[in-house]
Amino acid sequence: MRTAYCTHPGKIRSHNEDSVGVYKGENCLLAVVADGMGGHAAGEVASKMAVDLSAQRFMEHEGTFTREEAEIWLNHLVRGINLRLYEHAESHDTCKGMGTTFAAALCTNEFIAVSSVGDSRIYIWKHSQPLKQITEDHTFVNELLKTGQITEDEAAGHPKRNILMRSLGTEPTIALDTAIVEWSSWSHVLLCSDGLSNKLTDERLTEIMSKSMNLEEKTEMMVREANHAGGEDNISVILISNDRDGEKQ
Repeated sequence: MRTAYCTHPGKIRSHNEDSVGVYKGENCLLAVVADGMGGHAAGEVASKMAVDLSAQRFMEHEGTFTREEAEIWLNHLVRGINLRLYEHAESHDTCKGMGTTFAAALCTNEFIAVSSVGDSRIYIWKHSQPLKQITEDHTFVNELLKTGQITEDEAAGHPKRNILMRSLGTEPTIALDTAIVEWSSWSHVLLCSDGLSNKLTDERLTEIMSKSMNLEEKTEMMVREANHAGGEDNISVILISNDRDGEKQ
């Protein structure tokens, strides 16, 4: 597996409340994107804690994962991070109300275990196919969309599209969305914060993924185009390719 990642404050904000991490183990890899919220200090604290705790737990694990083990491990990870963030916020006045989105992909050569909270997304892409979102946005607007109250076009420009229905750290318990996804050679996984997905359509992301460029060039193009489209939010992206025998262009 090959990886590339980038996080950028965008063109408007003076600080970056996004945190990203990519960690390699024995024939597996963990990638995490977290988009913090709760003010200048608290948002950065929440996202960094989430990523740092993920790294710590991953480095403590020995050996490989079966599908069942990967799903259980991710569930324990998300629950543990949520409780640690909640307890930290409750005991530190400067962090009251802090929280973060969370998107994690635990990748082996045969499968990916994914879990997400909030509106940071995970996509899978296979050559000659459209990019496919494999996580669900936990947002007010997505609830309206699922119940047929608004259309896709209305959702894209809805004034309340950034209202989250679920985030890490704001409550002592958390509902989990964890799944196992199969992936083949030459497939790619994209993790991103909403600073990217709110600016580039799935169709445009598919076009970039299809280009004959390396992963670093693709991440740079995504961030550059999100900034060109306004860059009002922090932008984070991680790309992972399942190139078991080398990178295919």
